[in-house]
Amino acid sequence: MPGNSNGLKIRSVAFSDGGHIPAKYTCEGENVSPPLEFTGIPENTKSLALIVEDPDAPRGVYDHWVVWNIPPTQQIAENSQPGIGGKNSFGNTNYGGPCPPSGSHRYFFKIYALDIELDIQAGSGKKTLQDAMKNHLVASAELMGLYQKNK
Repeated sequence: MPGNSNGLKIRSVAFSDGGHIPAKYTCEGENVSPPLEFTGIPENTKSLALIVEDPDAPRGVYDHWVVWNIPPTQQIAENSQPGIGGKNSFGNTNYGGPCPPSGSHRYFFKIYALDIELDIQAGSGKKTLQDAMKNHLVASAELMGLYQKNK
């Protein structure tokens, strides 16, 4: 899926694209979700979906947050659970912050604008979400942050 299409953009006041994610939003801090802001949401958007993943994990892509049916608003507040939570790689349905075992990892916050609200069961995984989004994607964008443990 494209990194940015139709003018949709995602940003955070907590860190810049390609910048370092503050410890507050990781396993070394409060482990709360960072605030996110969206601009350029297409008019025909009925819902947003969000996937946060770490492609640098030792055993393949690690899912940190899977959420859908987020109202198409301009922001997600810090430490909030918008929409319906899907199962992440930690085995739960809420945000799990960066906690790389070694080195610096990249964390991609991917937002998807959809032309429907999805009818999938709460707690479903990322693959179910991605399959449900097919043919309904209006626009997408991503924000990448870096994190390396201090210890």
